[in-house]
Amino acid sequence: MEFGLESLQLTTLLLLVLAGFAAGWVDAVVGGGGLIQLPALLLVPGITPVQALATNKLGSIFGTATSATTYYRRVGPDLKTALPMAVIALAGSFGGAVLAATLPANVFKPIIVAALIAVALFTALKPDVGDITALRHDGHKHYVVACLIGAVIGFYDGLIGPGTGSFLVIALVSAMGYAFLEASAKAKIVNMATNAGALLFFMPHGSILWGLGLLLGVSNMAGGYLGARTAVKQGSRFVRIVFLVVVASLIIKLGYDIWQENFA
Repeated sequence: MEFGLESLQLTTLLLLVLAGFAAGWVDAVVGGGGLIQLPALLLVPGITPVQALATNKLGSIFGTATSATTYYRRVGPDLKTALPMAVIALAGSFGGAVLAATLPANVFKPIIVAALIAVALFTALKPDVGDITALRHDGHKHYVVACLIGAVIGFYDGLIGPGTGSFLVIALVSAMGYAFLEASAKAKIVNMATNAGALLFFMPHGSILWGLGLLLGVSNMAGGYLGARTAVKQGSRFVRIVFLVVVASLIIKLGYDIWQENFA
């Protein structure tokens, strides 16, 4: 079992704690905390990309669990929808992690950037979307759509990961008709399950740096708790603004990665 703390300087350690806190806050509001936490992990001397991905999942699951609990207490999301989504998403995430071992992530990056641009335009051009909950489906169709979202985005999280929480939020808003705040509350429950699904794959392979992951987990918990309380206090319009900022950041980050891999 590797702990990952042995060779860390104090400045790197402090940077990781700060990154974990910031990632937990962003994840709690709209998702996308991996945009902060994963690059910080790659600063650890000698860490491999697989170890970084696996350790990121361990840290993130503490934050998503904390924010999910805070949202549940303060918003009371409908568990009849969230729990089946979470179970399907866990299975999808495990399947995505299995496939991730054989396929390079850069194959999918241009598709992800195009999808994120479409999401950003949809949200920006429809300023009233997600202000209030107005469900688009009822009966069995509601749960079928919810489970399809869980399966597809869960698989994506296990396979690649960046922007999973943001994709969950916009899918719940646009395809199901939830307000941004309630969508974020449900997304945290589902995102917790997708993290667990990927961890079930990574743990037997010895890819997790446990000491580092638990340190990030504590930071994530603090950030997740504060982020969830902030989102609940500020409401759906605040969540929508943060959502657009995070999606724009994801587009820039992934676009830069594509440029570096193909043209630099």
